[in-house]
Amino acid sequence: MTNHKDNLSPVERIKTQSNGLRGTLKESLADDFTGAIREDDQTLIKFHGMYQQDDRDRREERVSKKLEWLYSYMIRLRLPGGFLTSDQWIGVNDIANDHSTGTIKITTRQTLQLHGILKSHLRPTIQNFNLNHLDSIAACGDVNRNVTCTANPSESPLHQQTYELAGKISEMCLPKTKSYYDVWIDDELLVDRKTEEDPLYQDRYLPRKLKIGIAVPPNNDVDVFINDIALIAIIENNQIVGYNIAAGGGLGATHGNEATYARLASVLGFVDSEEKALKAVYEIITVQRDFGNRSDRKLSRLKYTIDKLGINQYRTEVEQRTGFNFEPARAFKFEQRKDRYGWTQNHEGKWFYTVFVEHGRVLDECYPLKSGLLKIAQTANVNFRFTCNQNLIVADINEEDKATIESLLKEYGISDATEKASALRKNSVACVALNTCSLALAEAQRYLPSLVTKIEPILEKHGLIEDDITIRMTGCPNGCGRSPNAEIGFVGTAYGKYNLHIGGDRLGMRLNTKYRENIGEEEILTTLDELFGIYVTEKHTEETFGDFSYRYLQTLN
Repeated sequence: MTNHKDNLSPVERIKTQSNGLRGTLKESLADDFTGAIREDDQTLIKFHGMYQQDDRDRREERVSKKLEWLYSYMIRLRLPGGFLTSDQWIGVNDIANDHSTGTIKITTRQTLQLHGILKSHLRPTIQNFNLNHLDSIAACGDVNRNVTCTANPSESPLHQQTYELAGKISEMCLPKTKSYYDVWIDDELLVDRKTEEDPLYQDRYLPRKLKIGIAVPPNNDVDVFINDIALIAIIENNQIVGYNIAAGGGLGATHGNEATYARLASVLGFVDSEEKALKAVYEIITVQRDFGNRSDRKLSRLKYTIDKLGINQYRTEVEQRTGFNFEPARAFKFEQRKDRYGWTQNHEGKWFYTVFVEHGRVLDECYPLKSGLLKIAQTANVNFRFTCNQNLIVADINEEDKATIESLLKEYGISDATEKASALRKNSVACVALNTCSLALAEAQRYLPSLVTKIEPILEKHGLIEDDITIRMTGCPNGCGRSPNAEIGFVGTAYGKYNLHIGGDRLGMRLNTKYRENIGEEEILTTLDELFGIYVTEKHTEETFGDFSYRYLQTLN
Protein backbone atom coordinates (compact mmCIF):
# COMPACT_ATOMS: atom_id res chain seq x y z
CA MET A 1 0.00 0.00 0.00
CA THR A 2 2.98 2.28 0.58
CA ASN A 3 3.84 4.77 -2.14
CA HIS A 4 7.39 5.38 -3.40
CA LYS A 5 8.28 1.67 -3.16
CA ASP A 6 10.94 1.84 -5.83
CA ASN A 7 12.75 4.88 -4.49
CA LEU A 8 13.06 4.46 -0.74
CA SER A 9 15.38 6.80 1.14
CA PRO A 10 18.51 5.28 2.73
CA VAL A 11 16.94 5.69 6.18
CA GLU A 12 14.18 3.24 5.19
CA ARG A 13 16.77 0.54 4.51
CA ILE A 14 18.49 1.22 7.83
CA LYS A 15 15.21 0.82 9.73
CA THR A 16 14.03 -2.39 8.06
CA GLN A 17 17.45 -4.05 8.34
CA SER A 18 18.10 -2.91 11.92
CA ASN A 19 17.07 -6.08 13.78
CA GLY A 20 14.46 -4.22 15.78
CA LEU A 21 16.47 -0.97 16.04
CA ARG A 22 19.55 -2.77 17.41
CA GLY A 23 21.79 -2.33 14.37
CA THR A 24 25.43 -2.46 15.44
CA LEU A 25 24.94 -0.18 18.43
CA LYS A 26 26.71 -2.55 20.83
CA GLU A 27 29.74 -2.68 18.53
CA SER A 28 29.70 1.12 18.15
CA LEU A 29 29.65 1.59 21.91
CA ALA A 30 32.55 -0.82 22.34
CA ASP A 31 34.77 1.08 19.86
CA ASP A 32 37.13 3.18 22.00
CA PHE A 33 38.99 4.67 19.03
CA THR A 34 36.33 7.26 18.22
CA GLY A 35 33.78 9.34 20.07
CA ALA A 36 31.32 8.73 17.25
CA ILE A 37 29.17 5.74 16.45
CA ARG A 38 28.77 4.03 13.07
CA GLU A 39 26.87 5.93 10.38
CA ASP A 40 23.77 3.71 10.29
CA ASP A 41 23.67 3.62 14.08
CA GLN A 42 23.43 7.43 14.09
CA THR A 43 19.94 6.95 12.61
CA LEU A 44 18.96 4.15 14.97
CA ILE A 45 20.11 5.88 18.14
CA LYS A 46 17.38 8.47 17.60
CA PHE A 47 14.72 5.83 18.24
CA HIS A 48 16.39 5.32 21.64
CA GLY A 49 15.96 9.03 22.43
CA MET A 50 19.41 10.31 21.49
CA TYR A 51 21.25 12.35 18.87
CA GLN A 52 24.94 12.31 18.06
CA GLN A 53 26.23 15.89 18.08
CA ASP A 54 29.53 17.73 18.29
CA ASP A 55 30.74 21.01 19.76
CA ARG A 56 30.65 23.28 16.71
CA ASP A 57 32.46 26.03 18.62
CA ARG A 58 35.51 23.76 18.71
CA ARG A 59 35.46 22.26 15.22
CA GLU A 60 38.14 24.56 13.80
CA GLU A 61 40.42 24.08 16.79
CA ARG A 62 40.03 20.29 16.65
CA VAL A 63 40.72 20.15 12.91
CA SER A 64 43.85 22.31 13.30
CA LYS A 65 45.16 19.81 15.85
CA LYS A 66 44.28 16.88 13.54
CA LEU A 67 41.76 15.63 16.06
CA GLU A 68 38.29 14.34 15.22
CA TRP A 69 35.35 16.57 16.09
CA LEU A 70 34.43 16.61 19.77
CA TYR A 71 31.49 14.21 19.57
CA SER A 72 28.92 13.95 22.31
CA TYR A 73 25.27 12.98 22.67
CA MET A 74 21.99 14.56 23.62
CA ILE A 75 19.49 12.40 25.50
CA ARG A 76 15.81 13.33 25.74
CA LEU A 77 13.42 11.79 28.25
CA ARG A 78 9.95 10.43 27.48
CA LEU A 79 7.67 12.27 29.90
CA PRO A 80 4.08 12.24 28.59
CA GLY A 81 2.32 15.26 30.04
CA GLY A 82 5.60 16.56 31.50
CA PHE A 83 5.70 15.22 35.06
CA LEU A 84 8.48 14.27 37.52
CA THR A 85 8.40 13.45 41.22
CA SER A 86 10.79 15.26 43.54
CA ASP A 87 12.93 12.11 43.80
CA GLN A 88 13.11 11.88 40.01
CA TRP A 89 14.15 15.54 39.77
CA ILE A 90 16.96 14.85 42.25
CA GLY A 91 17.96 11.86 40.12
CA VAL A 92 18.02 13.91 36.90
CA ASN A 93 20.03 16.62 38.68
CA ASP A 94 22.66 14.08 39.77
CA ILE A 95 22.78 12.42 36.33
CA ALA A 96 23.25 15.83 34.68
CA ASN A 97 26.15 16.60 37.01
CA ASP A 98 27.83 13.21 36.57
CA HIS A 99 27.40 12.62 32.85
CA SER A 100 26.49 15.80 30.92
CA THR A 101 27.34 19.51 30.76
CA GLY A 102 25.33 19.87 33.98
CA THR A 103 22.60 21.96 32.39
CA ILE A 104 19.07 20.52 32.44
CA LYS A 105 17.15 21.65 29.37
CA ILE A 106 13.34 21.92 29.36
CA THR A 107 12.09 21.47 25.79
CA THR A 108 9.10 22.86 23.91
CA ARG A 109 7.63 19.35 24.09
CA GLN A 110 7.27 19.33 27.86
CA THR A 111 10.23 17.10 28.58
CA LEU A 112 13.90 17.29 29.57
CA GLN A 113 17.10 16.71 27.68
CA LEU A 114 20.77 16.58 28.64
CA HIS A 115 23.64 17.58 26.36
CA GLY A 116 27.35 16.88 26.11
CA ILE A 117 27.24 13.22 27.14
CA LEU A 118 30.35 11.35 25.98
CA LYS A 119 29.94 7.95 24.35
CA SER A 120 31.46 6.14 27.33
CA HIS A 121 28.81 7.74 29.57
CA LEU A 122 25.78 6.74 27.49
CA ARG A 123 25.04 3.38 29.09
CA PRO A 124 25.64 4.64 32.66
CA THR A 125 23.31 7.58 31.95
CA ILE A 126 20.52 5.35 30.61
CA GLN A 127 20.98 2.87 33.46
CA ASN A 128 20.71 5.65 36.02
CA PHE A 129 17.56 6.95 34.34
CA ASN A 130 16.18 3.41 34.53
CA LEU A 131 16.87 3.26 38.28
CA ASN A 132 14.78 6.43 38.58
CA HIS A 133 11.93 4.83 36.57
CA LEU A 134 12.65 7.06 33.60
CA ASP A 135 13.42 6.25 29.97
CA SER A 136 14.13 7.88 26.63
CA ILE A 137 12.37 5.32 24.42
CA ALA A 138 10.99 6.90 21.24
CA ALA A 139 11.80 10.44 22.37
CA CYS A 140 13.34 10.92 18.92
CA GLY A 141 13.16 9.00 15.63
CA ASP A 142 10.43 8.13 13.12
CA VAL A 143 7.82 7.32 15.76
CA ASN A 144 5.37 9.12 18.00
CA ARG A 145 7.36 11.58 20.14
CA ASN A 146 6.61 12.88 23.64
CA VAL A 147 2.86 13.47 24.06
CA THR A 148 2.03 16.92 25.43
CA CYS A 149 -0.99 18.19 27.34
CA THR A 150 -2.11 21.31 29.20
CA ALA A 151 0.46 21.81 31.94
CA ASN A 152 -1.11 23.63 34.86
CA PRO A 153 -3.75 21.65 36.80
CA SER A 154 -5.30 24.91 38.00
CA GLU A 155 -6.54 25.42 34.43
CA SER A 156 -9.31 22.93 35.04
CA PRO A 157 -10.34 20.08 37.34
CA LEU A 158 -10.23 18.04 34.12
CA HIS A 159 -6.46 18.35 33.78
CA GLN A 160 -5.84 14.95 35.36
CA GLN A 161 -8.06 13.29 32.77
CA THR A 162 -6.09 14.73 29.85
CA TYR A 163 -2.77 14.03 31.58
CA GLU A 164 -3.78 10.38 31.93
CA LEU A 165 -4.88 10.32 28.28
CA ALA A 166 -1.42 11.58 27.28
CA GLY A 167 0.07 8.62 29.13
CA LYS A 168 -2.30 6.16 27.44
CA ILE A 169 -1.45 7.52 23.98
CA SER A 170 2.26 7.36 24.78
CA GLU A 171 1.98 3.74 25.92
CA MET A 172 -0.18 2.76 22.93
CA CYS A 173 2.34 4.24 20.50
CA LEU A 174 5.54 2.79 21.98
CA PRO A 175 7.56 0.56 19.66
CA LYS A 176 7.28 -3.10 20.68
CA THR A 177 10.98 -3.88 20.20
CA LYS A 178 12.92 -4.53 23.42
CA SER A 179 16.14 -3.24 21.85
CA TYR A 180 16.33 -0.29 24.27
CA TYR A 181 16.72 -2.65 27.21
CA ASP A 182 18.93 -5.04 25.22
CA VAL A 183 21.43 -2.35 24.22
CA TRP A 184 21.43 -0.06 27.25
CA ILE A 185 20.30 -2.02 30.31
CA ASP A 186 21.20 -5.71 30.04
CA ASP A 187 23.79 -7.10 27.63
CA GLU A 188 22.49 -10.63 28.11
CA LEU A 189 18.84 -9.92 27.43
CA LEU A 190 17.37 -12.69 25.29
CA VAL A 191 14.22 -11.72 23.41
CA ASP A 192 11.67 -13.90 21.67
CA ARG A 193 11.22 -12.03 18.39
CA LYS A 194 7.52 -12.95 18.32
CA THR A 195 6.99 -10.74 21.35
CA GLU A 196 8.43 -7.87 19.31
CA GLU A 197 5.91 -8.07 16.50
CA ASP A 198 4.65 -4.52 16.04
CA PRO A 199 1.27 -4.09 14.30
CA LEU A 200 1.54 -0.29 14.50
CA TYR A 201 5.07 0.34 13.26
CA GLN A 202 5.81 -3.05 11.62
CA ASP A 203 9.51 -3.08 10.70
CA ARG A 204 9.41 0.24 8.81
CA TYR A 205 8.22 2.57 11.56
CA LEU A 206 6.87 5.91 10.27
CA PRO A 207 8.13 7.95 7.32
CA ARG A 208 9.13 10.72 9.77
CA LYS A 209 8.54 11.85 13.34
CA LEU A 210 5.01 12.32 14.65
CA LYS A 211 3.89 14.68 17.42
CA ILE A 212 0.67 14.65 19.45
CA GLY A 213 -0.73 17.33 21.77
CA ILE A 214 -3.85 17.67 23.93
CA ALA A 215 -5.33 21.07 24.78
CA VAL A 216 -7.94 22.00 27.37
CA PRO A 217 -9.63 25.28 26.37
CA PRO A 218 -9.53 28.14 27.12
CA ASN A 219 -5.71 27.88 27.28
CA ASN A 220 -3.73 26.76 24.25
CA ASP A 221 -0.47 26.52 26.20
CA VAL A 222 0.46 23.36 24.26
CA ASP A 223 0.25 25.16 20.87
CA VAL A 224 -2.00 22.28 19.90
CA PHE A 225 -2.33 22.97 16.15
CA ILE A 226 1.40 22.66 15.45
CA ASN A 227 1.12 18.92 16.16
CA ASP A 228 0.72 16.13 13.61
CA ILE A 229 -2.29 15.04 15.70
CA ALA A 230 -4.12 17.55 17.88
CA LEU A 231 -6.83 16.76 20.44
CA ILE A 232 -8.95 19.59 21.84
CA ALA A 233 -11.03 18.67 24.88
CA ILE A 234 -14.68 19.69 24.50
CA ILE A 235 -16.15 20.63 27.86
CA GLU A 236 -19.86 20.78 28.65
CA ASN A 237 -21.25 21.14 32.18
CA ASN A 238 -17.68 20.86 33.57
CA GLN A 239 -17.20 17.43 31.94
CA ILE A 240 -15.11 16.36 28.96
CA VAL A 241 -17.72 15.03 26.51
CA GLY A 242 -15.19 14.18 23.80
CA TYR A 243 -12.46 15.62 21.65
CA ASN A 244 -12.12 17.53 18.42
CA ILE A 245 -9.35 15.79 16.53
CA ALA A 246 -7.15 17.59 14.02
CA ALA A 247 -4.21 16.37 11.95
CA GLY A 248 -1.43 17.70 9.75
CA GLY A 249 0.37 20.30 11.84
CA GLY A 250 4.12 20.85 11.58
CA LEU A 251 6.38 23.89 11.42
CA GLY A 252 9.50 22.62 9.66
CA ALA A 253 10.56 23.83 6.21
CA THR A 254 13.72 24.14 4.12
CA HIS A 255 15.17 27.44 2.87
CA GLY A 256 14.75 27.70 -0.89
CA ASN A 257 12.49 24.65 -1.18
CA GLU A 258 8.96 25.87 -1.90
CA ALA A 259 7.62 22.32 -1.66
CA THR A 260 8.22 22.53 2.10
CA TYR A 261 6.20 24.74 4.41
CA ALA A 262 4.81 25.26 7.89
CA ARG A 263 1.23 24.16 8.41
CA LEU A 264 -1.36 24.10 11.18
CA ALA A 265 -3.45 20.98 11.76
CA SER A 266 -6.82 20.64 10.00
CA VAL A 267 -9.82 19.54 12.07
CA LEU A 268 -11.13 16.10 11.08
CA GLY A 269 -14.11 16.13 13.43
CA PHE A 270 -15.37 15.21 16.90
CA VAL A 271 -15.36 11.91 18.79
CA ASP A 272 -17.55 11.41 21.83
CA SER A 273 -15.37 9.15 24.00
CA GLU A 274 -11.79 8.57 25.06
CA GLU A 275 -11.96 5.09 23.53
CA LYS A 276 -12.79 6.57 20.13
CA ALA A 277 -10.09 9.22 20.55
CA LEU A 278 -7.47 6.52 21.12
CA LYS A 279 -8.71 4.52 18.13
CA ALA A 280 -8.72 7.61 15.90
CA VAL A 281 -5.16 8.52 16.92
CA TYR A 282 -3.99 4.97 16.24
CA GLU A 283 -5.52 4.84 12.78
CA ILE A 284 -4.40 8.34 11.79
CA ILE A 285 -0.92 6.97 12.45
CA THR A 286 -1.47 3.79 10.41
CA VAL A 287 -2.70 5.82 7.42
CA GLN A 288 0.43 7.95 7.65
CA ARG A 289 2.52 4.79 7.92
CA ASP A 290 0.99 3.39 4.75
CA PHE A 291 0.61 6.52 2.62
CA GLY A 292 3.46 8.77 3.82
CA ASN A 293 6.34 9.67 1.51
CA ARG A 294 9.29 7.34 2.16
CA SER A 295 11.50 8.57 -0.68
CA ASP A 296 11.98 12.24 0.22
CA ARG A 297 12.30 12.88 3.95
CA LYS A 298 11.76 16.59 3.45
CA LEU A 299 8.22 15.77 2.28
CA SER A 300 7.42 12.89 4.63
CA ARG A 301 5.61 14.51 7.56
CA LEU A 302 1.88 13.90 7.96
CA LYS A 303 1.05 17.42 6.72
CA TYR A 304 2.35 16.58 3.24
CA THR A 305 0.46 13.28 3.16
CA ILE A 306 -2.79 15.09 4.00
CA ASP A 307 -2.18 17.79 1.40
CA LYS A 308 -1.38 15.15 -1.25
CA LEU A 309 -4.41 12.96 -0.52
CA GLY A 310 -6.71 15.80 0.45
CA ILE A 311 -8.26 16.18 3.89
CA ASN A 312 -11.50 14.43 2.88
CA GLN A 313 -9.76 11.34 1.51
CA TYR A 314 -7.52 11.16 4.56
CA ARG A 315 -10.54 11.41 6.86
CA THR A 316 -12.37 8.71 4.89
CA GLU A 317 -9.40 6.36 5.09
CA VAL A 318 -9.18 6.87 8.87
CA GLU A 319 -12.93 6.32 9.27
CA GLN A 320 -12.79 3.06 7.30
CA ARG A 321 -10.07 1.79 9.63
CA THR A 322 -11.71 2.93 12.88
CA GLY A 323 -15.15 1.61 11.96
CA PHE A 324 -16.87 4.87 12.91
CA ASN A 325 -17.31 8.32 11.38
CA PHE A 326 -16.20 11.59 12.92
CA GLU A 327 -19.04 13.81 14.05
CA PRO A 328 -19.00 17.50 13.08
CA ALA A 329 -16.44 19.44 15.14
CA ARG A 330 -17.80 21.05 18.31
CA ALA A 331 -17.32 24.72 19.16
CA PHE A 332 -14.48 25.72 21.46
CA LYS A 333 -12.61 28.92 22.27
CA PHE A 334 -9.01 29.66 23.19
CA GLU A 335 -8.41 32.82 25.19
CA GLN A 336 -4.66 32.65 25.79
CA ARG A 337 -1.52 30.64 25.06
CA LYS A 338 0.79 31.59 27.89
CA ASP A 339 1.82 30.04 31.19
CA ARG A 340 0.38 31.27 34.48
CA TYR A 341 3.47 32.56 36.26
CA GLY A 342 3.63 32.70 40.01
CA TRP A 343 1.13 31.12 42.41
CA THR A 344 -2.10 29.39 41.41
CA GLN A 345 -4.36 27.02 43.33
CA ASN A 346 -6.39 24.13 41.97
CA HIS A 347 -9.81 22.77 42.83
CA GLU A 348 -8.30 20.46 45.47
CA GLY A 349 -6.67 23.35 47.32
CA LYS A 350 -3.13 22.42 46.21
CA TRP A 351 -0.71 25.15 45.20
CA PHE A 352 1.45 25.55 42.11
CA TYR A 353 4.24 27.99 41.36
CA THR A 354 5.16 28.48 37.69
CA VAL A 355 8.83 29.45 37.37
CA PHE A 356 10.05 31.42 34.36
CA VAL A 357 13.02 29.48 32.94
CA GLU A 358 14.50 31.47 30.07
CA HIS A 359 14.54 29.12 27.05
CA GLY A 360 14.32 26.16 29.40
CA ARG A 361 17.96 26.28 30.58
CA VAL A 362 18.15 25.12 34.21
CA LEU A 363 21.60 26.05 35.52
CA ASP A 364 23.25 28.30 38.08
CA GLU A 365 24.24 31.20 35.83
CA CYS A 366 22.56 34.55 36.52
CA TYR A 367 21.12 33.22 39.78
CA PRO A 368 21.17 29.79 41.51
CA LEU A 369 18.11 28.35 39.76
CA LYS A 370 19.38 24.78 39.56
CA SER A 371 20.58 24.73 43.18
CA GLY A 372 17.30 26.22 44.37
CA LEU A 373 15.18 23.68 42.53
CA LEU A 374 17.30 20.87 43.98
CA LYS A 375 16.77 22.26 47.48
CA ILE A 376 13.02 22.46 46.84
CA ALA A 377 13.00 18.87 45.56
CA GLN A 378 14.83 17.74 48.67
CA THR A 379 11.88 18.86 50.81
CA ALA A 380 10.00 15.93 49.16
CA ASN A 381 6.82 18.01 49.38
CA VAL A 382 6.47 18.82 45.67
CA ASN A 383 6.29 17.42 42.17
CA PHE A 384 7.59 19.06 39.00
CA ARG A 385 5.64 19.72 35.81
CA PHE A 386 6.98 21.17 32.57
CA THR A 387 5.28 23.42 30.06
CA CYS A 388 5.49 23.67 26.27
CA ASN A 389 6.79 27.21 26.79
CA GLN A 390 9.95 25.72 28.36
CA ASN A 391 9.01 26.61 31.92
CA LEU A 392 8.73 24.61 35.13
CA ILE A 393 5.90 24.33 37.64
CA VAL A 394 6.69 23.49 41.26
CA ALA A 395 3.53 21.49 41.71
CA ASP A 396 1.13 19.76 44.08
CA ILE A 397 2.09 21.76 47.18
CA ASN A 398 -0.07 21.28 50.26
CA GLU A 399 -1.25 24.37 52.12
CA GLU A 400 0.94 23.58 55.14
CA ASP A 401 4.07 23.33 52.94
CA LYS A 402 3.51 26.48 50.88
CA ALA A 403 5.40 28.83 53.21
CA THR A 404 8.52 26.63 53.11
CA ILE A 405 8.50 26.45 49.31
CA GLU A 406 7.79 30.18 49.06
CA SER A 407 10.77 30.91 51.30
CA LEU A 408 13.10 28.76 49.17
CA LEU A 409 11.88 30.37 45.95
CA LYS A 410 12.74 33.73 47.48
CA GLU A 411 16.06 32.64 49.03
CA TYR A 412 17.45 31.38 45.71
CA GLY A 413 16.18 34.35 43.68
CA ILE A 414 13.75 32.21 41.69
CA SER A 415 10.55 34.10 42.45
CA ASP A 416 12.37 37.41 42.05
CA ALA A 417 13.61 36.47 38.57
CA THR A 418 10.15 35.29 37.58
CA GLU A 419 8.40 38.43 38.82
CA LYS A 420 10.91 40.88 37.29
CA ALA A 421 11.07 39.38 33.79
CA SER A 422 9.29 41.48 31.17
CA ALA A 423 6.20 40.23 29.35
CA LEU A 424 8.21 39.91 26.12
CA ARG A 425 10.89 37.83 27.83
CA LYS A 426 8.29 35.58 29.45
CA ASN A 427 6.67 35.04 26.06
CA SER A 428 9.92 34.19 24.29
CA VAL A 429 10.94 30.75 23.05
CA ALA A 430 14.16 29.66 21.37
CA CYS A 431 15.54 26.37 20.12
CA VAL A 432 18.97 25.02 21.14
CA ALA A 433 20.69 25.88 17.82
CA LEU A 434 24.43 26.54 18.14
CA ASN A 435 26.67 25.18 19.46
CA THR A 436 25.42 21.59 19.34
CA CYS A 437 22.66 21.33 16.71
CA SER A 438 24.13 20.19 13.40
CA LEU A 439 21.32 21.88 11.44
CA ALA A 440 21.69 25.36 12.98
CA LEU A 441 22.61 28.20 10.64
CA ALA A 442 22.47 30.88 13.34
CA GLU A 443 22.26 31.32 17.10
CA ALA A 444 18.97 31.09 19.01
CA GLN A 445 18.90 30.31 22.76
CA ARG A 446 22.35 31.90 23.29
CA TYR A 447 21.35 35.07 21.42
CA LEU A 448 17.64 35.77 21.95
CA PRO A 449 18.03 36.85 25.63
CA SER A 450 20.41 39.67 24.62
CA LEU A 451 18.21 40.66 21.68
CA VAL A 452 15.19 40.86 24.00
CA THR A 453 17.25 43.13 26.28
CA LYS A 454 17.71 45.49 23.32
CA ILE A 455 14.04 45.29 22.27
CA GLU A 456 12.71 46.06 25.77
CA PRO A 457 13.67 49.81 25.70
CA ILE A 458 11.91 50.11 22.34
CA LEU A 459 8.76 48.61 23.85
CA GLU A 460 9.13 50.97 26.82
CA LYS A 461 9.39 53.92 24.45
CA HIS A 462 6.13 52.96 22.77
CA GLY A 463 4.30 52.10 26.02
CA LEU A 464 4.21 48.39 25.21
CA ILE A 465 6.41 46.90 27.93
CA GLU A 466 3.45 45.07 29.53
CA ASP A 467 2.10 43.78 26.20
CA ASP A 468 2.11 39.96 25.95
CA ILE A 469 3.74 39.83 22.50
CA THR A 470 5.05 36.36 21.59
CA ILE A 471 8.58 36.29 20.18
CA ARG A 472 10.33 33.12 19.04
CA MET A 473 13.63 32.31 17.38
CA THR A 474 15.00 29.27 15.55
CA GLY A 475 18.51 28.79 14.27
CA CYS A 476 17.22 27.22 11.05
CA PRO A 477 13.85 26.76 9.30
CA ASN A 478 13.02 23.42 10.97
CA GLY A 479 10.76 25.13 13.49
CA CYS A 480 11.90 23.57 16.79
CA GLY A 481 11.49 26.93 18.55
CA ARG A 482 8.04 27.32 16.92
CA SER A 483 8.97 30.64 15.30
CA PRO A 484 6.39 30.30 12.45
CA ASN A 485 3.64 30.33 15.09
CA ALA A 486 4.57 33.58 16.86
CA GLU A 487 3.58 37.22 16.56
CA ILE A 488 7.28 37.94 15.95
CA GLY A 489 9.33 35.07 14.56
CA PHE A 490 13.01 34.90 13.67
CA VAL A 491 14.37 32.14 11.42
CA GLY A 492 18.15 31.84 11.11
CA THR A 493 19.63 32.08 7.61
CA ALA A 494 23.37 32.53 8.40
CA TYR A 495 25.45 33.47 11.42
CA GLY A 496 23.97 36.73 12.74
CA LYS A 497 21.28 36.84 10.06
CA TYR A 498 17.56 36.08 10.30
CA ASN A 499 14.33 36.26 8.37
CA LEU A 500 11.81 38.35 10.34
CA HIS A 501 8.23 37.05 10.29
CA ILE A 502 5.19 38.89 11.64
CA GLY A 503 1.41 38.48 11.62
CA GLY A 504 0.92 35.30 13.62
CA ASP A 505 -1.93 35.50 16.12
CA ARG A 506 -1.55 35.39 19.90
CA LEU A 507 -3.60 32.22 20.37
CA GLY A 508 -1.77 29.88 17.98
CA MET A 509 -4.48 29.75 15.33
CA ARG A 510 -2.63 31.52 12.48
CA LEU A 511 0.92 31.30 11.13
CA ASN A 512 3.04 34.36 10.49
CA THR A 513 4.46 35.69 7.20
CA LYS A 514 8.00 36.67 6.18
CA TYR A 515 8.40 40.46 6.35
CA ARG A 516 12.16 41.06 6.09
CA GLU A 517 14.78 38.67 4.75
CA ASN A 518 18.31 37.93 5.93
CA ILE A 519 18.71 40.91 8.28
CA GLY A 520 21.10 41.51 11.17
CA GLU A 521 20.57 42.99 14.61
CA GLU A 522 20.67 46.68 13.65
CA GLU A 523 17.99 46.27 11.00
CA ILE A 524 15.94 44.02 13.30
CA LEU A 525 15.81 46.74 15.98
CA THR A 526 15.11 49.52 13.49
CA THR A 527 12.33 47.50 11.83
CA LEU A 528 10.66 46.59 15.12
CA ASP A 529 10.87 50.20 16.32
CA GLU A 530 9.09 51.29 13.16
CA LEU A 531 6.44 48.54 13.44
CA PHE A 532 5.73 49.24 17.11
CA GLY A 533 5.35 52.94 16.31
CA ILE A 534 2.78 52.22 13.60
CA TYR A 535 1.04 49.72 15.88
CA VAL A 536 0.41 52.13 18.77
CA THR A 537 -0.81 54.78 16.33
CA GLU A 538 -3.07 52.69 14.13
CA LYS A 539 -4.20 49.66 16.17
CA HIS A 540 -7.86 49.01 16.87
CA THR A 541 -9.14 48.78 20.44
CA GLU A 542 -7.86 45.58 22.10
CA GLU A 543 -6.06 44.60 18.89
CA THR A 544 -2.97 42.49 19.51
CA PHE A 545 0.32 43.14 17.75
CA GLY A 546 -0.10 39.92 15.78
CA ASP A 547 -3.56 40.82 14.55
CA PHE A 548 -2.47 44.37 13.71
CA SER A 549 0.62 43.23 11.81
CA TYR A 550 -1.46 40.66 9.90
CA ARG A 551 -3.81 43.47 8.86
CA TYR A 552 -0.83 45.73 8.11
CA LEU A 553 0.73 43.11 5.83
CA GLN A 554 -2.50 42.91 3.86
CA THR A 555 -2.34 46.66 3.17
CA LEU A 556 1.14 46.20 1.68
CA ASN A 557 0.03 43.55 -0.81
